[in-house]
Amino acid sequence: MAECNYRQQYGVIVICKDEKEQQEVYEMLQKLGLTLKVVTV
Repeated sequence: MAECNYRQQYGVIVICKDEKEQQEVYEMLQKLGLTLKVVTV
């Protein structure tokens, strides 16, 4: 059986009203030095 290298992670989802707000929030959080992933659902 293959060894699993799963590493637990924690995150927060911010619900934005549109793409413009998503970009603004992303840039604000990036300036704080946070590790970010952009998703669209």
